[in-house]
Amino acid sequence: MIPEVTSENNFRDRIATMDASGKRKWIFAQKPRGRFTNMRKYVSWFFFVLFIAVPFIHVDGRPLFLFNIPEAKFIVFGKVFWPQDFFIFGLAMVSFVIFVVLFTAAFGRLFCGWVCPQTIFMEMVFRKIEYAIEGDASSQKLLAKAPWTMNKIFKKSLKHVVFFFLSFLIANIFLSYIIGIKALGTIITEPVTQHLPGFGALILFSGVFYSVYAFFREQACTVVCPYGRLQGVLLDRNSMIVAYDYKRGEPRGKVKDKEAMQLGDCIDCLACVKVCPTGIDIRNGTQMECVNCTACIDACDSIMDKIGRPHGLVTYASENGIEHREPLKYTTRMKLYTALLAVLLVILSTLLITRKDVDATVIRTPGMLFQERGTDSISNLYNIRITNKTMKDIPLTVRLERGDGKIEMVGKAVVNVKKEGQGAGSFFIVMPRKALAERKSVFYLDLMQGNKKIDRIKTTFLGPIIFTQ
Repeated sequence: MIPEVTSENNFRDRIATMDASGKRKWIFAQKPRGRFTNMRKYVSWFFFVLFIAVPFIHVDGRPLFLFNIPEAKFIVFGKVFWPQDFFIFGLAMVSFVIFVVLFTAAFGRLFCGWVCPQTIFMEMVFRKIEYAIEGDASSQKLLAKAPWTMNKIFKKSLKHVVFFFLSFLIANIFLSYIIGIKALGTIITEPVTQHLPGFGALILFSGVFYSVYAFFREQACTVVCPYGRLQGVLLDRNSMIVAYDYKRGEPRGKVKDKEAMQLGDCIDCLACVKVCPTGIDIRNGTQMECVNCTACIDACDSIMDKIGRPHGLVTYASENGIEHREPLKYTTRMKLYTALLAVLLVILSTLLITRKDVDATVIRTPGMLFQERGTDSISNLYNIRITNKTMKDIPLTVRLERGDGKIEMVGKAVVNVKKEGQGAGSFFIVMPRKALAERKSVFYLDLMQGNKKIDRIKTTFLGPIIFTQ
């Protein structure tokens, strides 16, 4: 374990953004600069472009992604999924969880610091706007303590107006993932009175995003997000995390005392603490609040440049890497997670490849047995429900596989199923009494689109009790 590195605190029994009385401490993070910050900037811009562009991308007339919860309609990579495909979503979610476990076991909260939307928007958009309007961390502290002059009122008002405007734009893009960019366009261009639910959703999402980025901020990562708490059980001593090299840094002391007192490389400048967006001291070891944003690495590296020491006092490393100078190991636990994930992905891929564009469910009408047709025939009544996952209307008919019976549709002979919609119908299966050798027989029905067989469905047929001598 990382040894105690501070004499002032015996035990950290609260999160860094709370004081001893439980009151929140507002974080004024200094602006980080360095190679990792630059790389995160490029990654962030890539995801900004992706986030904005994806709703406009359509495949075969469908959005690339759509998560229409009110209509229980989901589109992933241009393929539509309905509630009947819930088992595929369930398996996909299980696979995602296993991937998160594997990724975290190997690389810690790398996702949080580099591609999490909360971190990206907070650090790369809203905090930069805050720097531009209110100044650096020191200026923000002074402004917060200053009386309410016209200058303070102007800066605070301007910041919150810009924050809400950006939140409104983000809410529009977010809503387009739920209802589609075309439906969003109608809400924007047509009178508000015609789309009150959609406009209400826009205002609600805008308020949520504004509250998170203007007030809640890092609390979303430290209080709400369960991932930070999960990492306590997902990480081990071989996990690659943002860590302080205490072997090299301790004992701490001023530069002028290093040679005489044989001190470590850490000069206790607190640069790593000042840039941390969650307010922690990375020198205290792995902490729940750390999102692996690498701001402390860049801050420490800049100090090392000034005092003529090598980079890496704060770096990506594992606990074993720091203590024993061991490289990242592909542990047995990681191998088991990888094997399980591979099996799940194979199953999921098979389900997706074999997934049908038209699904049909046939059940005998509940509460009804068989009906006698004269003296020589027996019939059963069935209901059919069909889901069309294609982008075209499909007329379908039902055909009995065996030739000694017939299908009698109730109403129209053809079930017309609209594109990305559902259709339903009822029909009788009529069989000669002499063709029934058992009380319950298994029949196969062919779902036909013209002369093309779309699907084959298994069902049962009930007849009278067969008495044998």
